[in-house]
Amino acid sequence: MAPGTPNYAMLYHQLLDENNATQSVPPTGRWAIFKRRALMLLPFIWPRSKYHLQLNVILCLILLVIARVVNLYVPIFYKNIVNSLTPNVTTNHSMDTVVQQMRSGDFSYIYMTIAGPNGLVFRWDLVLYYIGIRAVQGVGSPSSGLLGAIQAILWISVDQNSARMLGVYLFKHLHEQSLSWHLSRKTGAMLRIVDRGTSSVSSVLNYLFFSIMPTVVDIVVGISYFITAFSVWYGLIVFVTMSSYIVVTILITEWRNKLRRVMNDMDNFKSAVAVDSLMNFETCNFFVVFFKVKYYNAETFEVERYDKAIAEYQRANWTNQISLSVLNVTQSAIITAGLLVGTLLCAHDVVIGTLTVGDFVLFCTYILQLYMPLNFFGTYYRLLQTSFVDMENMFELLEDDTRIHDAPDATRLTVTEGKIEFKGVNFAYVPGRSVLKDVSFTVMPGKKLALVGQTGSGKSTIMRLLFRFYEPTSGEILIDGQNILHVTQKSLRQAIGVVPQDTVLFNDTISYNILYGRHTALPEEVQAAARAAEMHERILEFPQAYSTVVGERGLKLSGGEKQRVAIARTLLKGPQIVLLDEATSALDTKTERLIQESLDKVCENRTTIIIAHRLSTIRHADEILVMHQGEVLERGSHEELLAIPNGRYASLWMEQSSKQTHTREG
Repeated sequence: MAPGTPNYAMLYHQLLDENNATQSVPPTGRWAIFKRRALMLLPFIWPRSKYHLQLNVILCLILLVIARVVNLYVPIFYKNIVNSLTPNVTTNHSMDTVVQQMRSGDFSYIYMTIAGPNGLVFRWDLVLYYIGIRAVQGVGSPSSGLLGAIQAILWISVDQNSARMLGVYLFKHLHEQSLSWHLSRKTGAMLRIVDRGTSSVSSVLNYLFFSIMPTVVDIVVGISYFITAFSVWYGLIVFVTMSSYIVVTILITEWRNKLRRVMNDMDNFKSAVAVDSLMNFETCNFFVVFFKVKYYNAETFEVERYDKAIAEYQRANWTNQISLSVLNVTQSAIITAGLLVGTLLCAHDVVIGTLTVGDFVLFCTYILQLYMPLNFFGTYYRLLQTSFVDMENMFELLEDDTRIHDAPDATRLTVTEGKIEFKGVNFAYVPGRSVLKDVSFTVMPGKKLALVGQTGSGKSTIMRLLFRFYEPTSGEILIDGQNILHVTQKSLRQAIGVVPQDTVLFNDTISYNILYGRHTALPEEVQAAARAAEMHERILEFPQAYSTVVGERGLKLSGGEKQRVAIARTLLKGPQIVLLDEATSALDTKTERLIQESLDKVCENRTTIIIAHRLSTIRHADEILVMHQGEVLERGSHEELLAIPNGRYASLWMEQSSKQTHTREG
């Protein structure tokens, strides 16, 4: 586990690995997919070993149950108040009757002492009960009531914990994917998927537990109450109205989901176009640096391309908004029809004496109380479905596992000398197209091995295999006799330092970028590494010295300065093995000579593998391998290779020497 990574992220990895072990082929049915994804979210909703958060979840559920009871009694108390104020419902009683009722334990008639001249009873107790229970329920909205406020406070920590856990896990998941996986993805679209997915999980929990579930329970309680307190017809009216509303909402929402998916695709494409264009504002040329959009004068083309992507997104969004209006009109029609039939029936029963005026008020109040959240039920259901649609790509991201896993019995790599061995290594990025063919070589401790050859000959692939970004199709790669497939990736990569051709820096300070080699290093160690890389004096010339921000991808620094920062970072890491991947090929000859001195310090007493384009930089390598179409064509020292008649290395050396001569003469 990397420093600072929360334990629960690793715990979730273990849970997921256990699930994958017991179910290697995931089910593909719709319900099975939903179930599998719900189980994936469970650790984020119900945090293991965090008992205070589990208690908060339980208390929230208890408050939800209490709120359902409160919602039932609000219209009942309202009915009792209305009946107490209706003359033909309230009757006068003699004092003997009052005394007799009090002796039997019924104190309701004591309020006759403050009855009005029209015989009505001032039931102040009912008014107080009603106002009190309304305060608990919430005036205007449930969230404004006492129950809603307590529930919201308890849920804050649960919601924040879920968002944090999921965000960390997604971030960790992305970092653990294979190199080929990242090369096949667009960064902009992938980040949009992560953003929408994490926010949607929080939305789903809120919509489900605090809107949809309470509304459904309220409907069931309401139907049951009307059947028992009124008649079956009232329960049937409520049932038919609610059922029709829910069914129509689901059907139209399913149609809208298809439109939403199209809109999301357009949104992803729009973001990807923008990010790709901005990220390629500058890129590398063969000799110095940069230019793609600027080099090809393609600003207008990129703007038109982005404008077209926005137009496609807006067309999809327009269709989605039209479907929303259709749904709203249909829902309103169903609610109006149900309310019309119910109030007509209730008014009729009041006239014939079956029900009281208070019952009519109760019916209207309760129905409107049910319809208010039901009216928002459509909105919440749409938002819930929208969130599920937004989460689809996130789930696909989570289920798309291309990680190179450590072996179950993997041990830490112990580097005592730094000897590297490739034994009969074969590799293919795509089946049937071999990139390496039976490659074997040995790099003795502290020695330098150079790899040369034309583009596509397999040089960079050797480094990627050594870093275990990929695994060989066959053969073995050993470090001090330990097969790298049997050691942990973390310990393997801790032992290897790399200075790449294209040094990409974080948009942070110089100090931060050097510290990336070893996060726990002291400021004195950072400065010592920079001094060894011949960068310390140059850094002090910057206005903010080591606190200078290098810009996006380090573009505020020159090519040589970026390379020196990379060298300092590698020196600070202190690896036993060093890989130089054409570390000076993008620099001019003068800068290359200066950088080469710093590189020699990096490689001193370390096993080194060098990929070189300019053969002059690897003349002093202990052994040079000439690669051609994935095979080792020639091997030996610089002098030995030059001595091979018509040799490939000798030919390349003569060609480059000739170019350098012409350049000096020019």
